[in-house]
Amino acid sequence: MATNRSFVHGPDVDTVAGNGLLHRRLFLIAGTAVAASVASTALHDPAAAEALPVEPWMKLPGSGFVGYGQPSKYEEKVARTWNTAPGTTGAGAARTPHHLLNGMITPNGVHFERSHSGIPDINPDTHRLVIHGLVKRPLIFTLEALARYPMESRIAFIECGGNGQLLYQKEPAPVGVQAIHGLVSCAEWTGVKLSVLLQEAGVDPKATWILAEGADAAGMSRSVPLAKAMDDALIALYQNGERVRPSNGYPMRLLLPGYEGNMNVKWLRRIKLTEGPTMTKDETSKYTITLHDGKSLQFVLPQEGKSVITQPSPGLTMNGAGLYEISGLAWSGYGKITNVEVSADGGKSWAKAALQSPVLSKALTRFRIPWRWNGGPALLQSRATDETSYVQPTREKMIAARGNRAIYHSNAITTWGVSDKGEVKHVYA
Repeated sequence: MATNRSFVHGPDVDTVAGNGLLHRRLFLIAGTAVAASVASTALHDPAAAEALPVEPWMKLPGSGFVGYGQPSKYEEKVARTWNTAPGTTGAGAARTPHHLLNGMITPNGVHFERSHSGIPDINPDTHRLVIHGLVKRPLIFTLEALARYPMESRIAFIECGGNGQLLYQKEPAPVGVQAIHGLVSCAEWTGVKLSVLLQEAGVDPKATWILAEGADAAGMSRSVPLAKAMDDALIALYQNGERVRPSNGYPMRLLLPGYEGNMNVKWLRRIKLTEGPTMTKDETSKYTITLHDGKSLQFVLPQEGKSVITQPSPGLTMNGAGLYEISGLAWSGYGKITNVEVSADGGKSWAKAALQSPVLSKALTRFRIPWRWNGGPALLQSRATDETSYVQPTREKMIAARGNRAIYHSNAITTWGVSDKGEVKHVYA
């Protein structure tokens, strides 16, 4: 035990950045050392350890089997929050509670949802996918027909283009991870490569874009570069091993890894190959970036590199000074996350966090770093870098580039302020 204690307090894990950030290898290789360091957080009662009480649930048989398992009743707070536009039915968004989750995969029941006209109740037996336009052979696919094609799986995040838009506000919104960053989730998607279906249809050389259209009442549709459709696009039929949930596109949706969420058209019914973008209402009146001068950037497609600390964060009070793990998520529509740095002093100094395996392209990546909190004020931040060397910007840099008239593609560094009472809130540093 003496060896472990000397490791914890010795030079190998000396502070590597201001305000108590420790070397990431403390949580990578020093499990017993961590246990020794944080032992004071456990109840010390030798008598109780000798004879644990026989609890009520140990005296009677438990509940039986059910057809579809549900979370424990004690986890009822792990749920989405949502807003619905006034005067509408189901037009709005439901947000993932990342501050209450861990790992990189989002459970289907709390995967974020964005709907423009509610969730359609689609009969899978009558639903069809049409591929037409600039093709040699227009094709119509049933769900049963698609099931006969070779399938593949990929883990990918989907992020609403409006995720993080509160960071454009002049004053920090008094909310946390779920309200600011809850419109991103990550799942294993399984289905048929779109390129296989397009090759079967025969692509006309004049085609450079596709139009993807959904079967909801809003007729939500977006233009997608043909190059993306032929690269890694998927007609997703399964989500984390089960059929895609109705709120996420049942019976099939378009998956465009890394592209803004609205382009990953749900309830997919039609793909039309075209010479250029169709300029639908969803890519002209919405999902553009309005700049200082009133001009708008259109077809900004990949979601830029981004990260957020999920623990600790607003709503999760810290209970006394000591050793904690700072944990969060990082992602980029450009590819893999290669580095995440964490600051406890508002960006004055940075320490490299450990990236939890697997680190996949265009997927959420979990990062972790040990922090010895001294019980005083702290400003927590994270900064992601991806494999293209893109570095997540500060909020000041994002506002300088775009102004505060924008809504979409907010990817600035988020700051959590920790008080000497352990309370965490959203602040601007």
